[in-house]
Amino acid sequence: MSPDAAGSTVWPILHYDDTGSALRFLVEVLGFEQVVAAPDEHGGVGHAELRWPGGGALVFGSTRHTDSVHGRMKAGSSAVYVATHDVDAVHQRVRDTAGHIIEAPHETRFGSGVRAYVCTVMDPEGNLWTFGTYRGPFAS
Repeated sequence: MSPDAAGSTVWPILHYDDTGSALRFLVEVLGFEQVVAAPDEHGGVGHAELRWPGGGALVFGSTRHTDSVHGRMKAGSSAVYVATHDVDAVHQRVRDTAGHIIEAPHETRFGSGVRAYVCTVMDPEGNLWTFGTYRGPFAS
């Protein structure tokens, strides 16, 4: 695990109907690293923690678990931006699995006027994932 991933202080939380498929897609296709995958009483993944190789973390769970504040979340209603130096590799992995590509890799300008190279894909439950070269205003 990279030092950046271990020190991440922002952890997006997503919920999926089919947590097993979500875990496989996030790890095998998008390229996250599995840190924790705790089973639930339904035979799925009740709680998972993933790391992005370039830094950052993600938590996800099942839409079946409605006993917390996050239990109100519905599958397929989120969007996540992930900074990476290799947008093309993520895009190719999604293509290789016949995944849903919303936007192929291209140059764009964000609202701030900053240029970035990005692609956007949709996971099997409808969440949007944008992978891009923009690392924030303080990145070197």
